[in-house]
Amino acid sequence: MGVNIGQLRDWLKSYDRDSITIGVVASHSSLQILHGARMEGFRTLGIAVGDNRRRFYSAFPGAEPDEWLMLDNYREMLGHAEWFRQRNVIIIPHGSLVEYLGTTNFRNLEVPTFGNRGILHWESSRERQRKWLEEGGCLMPKVIDDPHEIDGPVIVKYAGAKGGEGYFIARDYRDFKRNVNLDEDFTIQEYVLGCRYYMHFFFDPTATDGFQVQGRGSHAGKNLGRLELMSMDRRDESNVDEFYKLGSLRDLREMNLEPSFVVTGNMPVVIRESLLPRAFEMAEGTVAASYELEEGSRGMIGPFCLETIVSDRLEFRVFEISARIVAGSNPFIGGSPYSDINEEFMSTGRRIARSIRKALISDKLDQILS
Repeated sequence: MGVNIGQLRDWLKSYDRDSITIGVVASHSSLQILHGARMEGFRTLGIAVGDNRRRFYSAFPGAEPDEWLMLDNYREMLGHAEWFRQRNVIIIPHGSLVEYLGTTNFRNLEVPTFGNRGILHWESSRERQRKWLEEGGCLMPKVIDDPHEIDGPVIVKYAGAKGGEGYFIARDYRDFKRNVNLDEDFTIQEYVLGCRYYMHFFFDPTATDGFQVQGRGSHAGKNLGRLELMSMDRRDESNVDEFYKLGSLRDLREMNLEPSFVVTGNMPVVIRESLLPRAFEMAEGTVAASYELEEGSRGMIGPFCLETIVSDRLEFRVFEISARIVAGSNPFIGGSPYSDINEEFMSTGRRIARSIRKALISDKLDQILS
């Protein structure tokens, strides 16, 4: 299932390498993707449902698409594959695109797409995520399989890129039963106290310089490509970030209030420099393990985010991975304290476009697209 490397190469043979268009669904992190593509000299395409979205982008001329494709439903993208290819479009995926299309439809979208679509199969399941991250050397919060065994604070999370919607805290089975939606796939994790840091990395498999990821297993002894730390954020979540002002969880429930974890914004952050080596160790292990997930895996390509908690003992716990650009990189359209060290004004969106630009020059597009 999905696009194979042979199909991709056939499509790319017909592409005019001097007229590549960067296409993105107008949501999530599209402003920085469009802005970054423009800074790297690419033509841009916005994909949207409803004219209000199109009108909004006129407020940001630096990221306004050169062309629009207006749809009644995002799944219509599947029927526009030839239209995209005739215009030399490369799609940049983000969380909204994957959520709107669904992982299966996204994998079957017959348009060259940045990154490895196959990796999202592993991102879409928390069970598969855990296998991947633990094989990469990441420590993770404990998972409770039987809700009757809840004997302390846990957080219940639903599958998919929903920005924290529906997540809730439970202290026992009674709390769980009162709040859970049994029609959704969910995971019960222990609630780890600490500071949450969302670390935005970029992996370039075509680069031979910089911090080289060392292969493992079938790739042992090989340099797989360059790993970069682009930026880091924390999340504003409504309404849990304000609940401490109203008393204990018991007091809140007496008022018929429940904490929620809907992400409403993102804040830039840097961590103690002494924690960075461990951050890179986890990210390197995650990339190396991505090549061993299944036979013939192309591994990680491009941006990904390790979502972590750092305890007061300065220990990391990784509770999730996003295997594509995350909205937490949006505060850094002008660069970050980390990316500025290597090159000023390098957002993750621009880094994607830069990767495509370099691959065009070196004739390695098929190594970064799927």
